[in-house]
Amino acid sequence: MPYSYDDQNIFAKILRGEIPNKTVLETDHSLAFHDIQPQAPVHVLVIPKGPYVCYDHFAQEASDAEILDYTRAIGEVCRMTGVEDGGFRMIANAGEAAIQEVPHLHVHILAGRPLGRMLQKAD
Repeated sequence: MPYSYDDQNIFAKILRGEIPNKTVLETDHSLAFHDIQPQAPVHVLVIPKGPYVCYDHFAQEASDAEILDYTRAIGEVCRMTGVEDGGFRMIANAGEAAIQEVPHLHVHILAGRPLGRMLQKAD
């Protein structure tokens, strides 16, 4: 499936410095920042700096350096926020059916309270 990246999405604007963020970590290829509408006491978003719509797009087209950096950035955010100790959830939505609201790859790291089941059985 060909991917079309919208460079006017909110995360692209954050990466360009047009919208401020509360940075947790910045690396050569990744940016992590606090979600503006947190769903848990810890709610951090980790995004690659490259123009990738979703994880499969990233996995297919990102360089080895970008993939390594992004994976390590996620691990470092987990360490920095202390979520490793009590457990956490990591979510990456992809596409319309998964309710991906911003068409730029992002992982949500959520922790700090019981999060419940991820999905309920459909009727």
